[in-house]
Amino acid sequence: MRTQDVDILIVPGLGGLVGDHWLGRWARQLKTARVVEQENWLAPQLESWCSNLLNAAAQSARPQNPRPVVLVGHQCGVLTIAHAAQAMTESSVAGAYLVAPINADDEKTTPAEMRCFAPVPKQALPFPSKVIASRNHPLCKYAKARKMAEAWGSSLQDAGEISTIDAQSGHGPWPEGLMSFGAFLKNLG
Repeated sequence: MRTQDVDILIVPGLGGLVGDHWLGRWARQLKTARVVEQENWLAPQLESWCSNLLNAAAQSARPQNPRPVVLVGHQCGVLTIAHAAQAMTESSVAGAYLVAPINADDEKTTPAEMRCFAPVPKQALPFPSKVIASRNHPLCKYAKARKMAEAWGSSLQDAGEISTIDAQSGHGPWPEGLMSFGAFLKNLG
């Protein structure tokens, strides 16, 4: 598959698409991409975020649209996808690309506004997925990201020591991510 062969639903984390975030670039540059909007990007509510994702996936899966859906999540967006995934078994989701998940189960490192995503789901996702994890993410140790990937049935890509994989950590364009995403799509079919 190529980007033009799928509907790409971008699921940002806390704060949405701020600054020069790579997700914002993808939303603007990839013609079939759109952002799953949330009512409040600064005070997430798990049920609301999951509901908005499910609605966006259902809109993409209409009969007049033959393209499958690929989800792209970052940080809290990853956990939104993991929580909503069990309700997507009848949808046309072809896969999920999951970047820099947070460990919402760790009360010491997880900010209060992100704790609504706990507990981190442990069920296998009903579609192929890939977790991209940093070795020095302040909100998720690599060992925990590996356990998430194993529980979800996801492949795991070690991104090295690149922190939160966002504009603040120097990943505005993140060309390596786009190449990795392209390889993920190619493996989907």
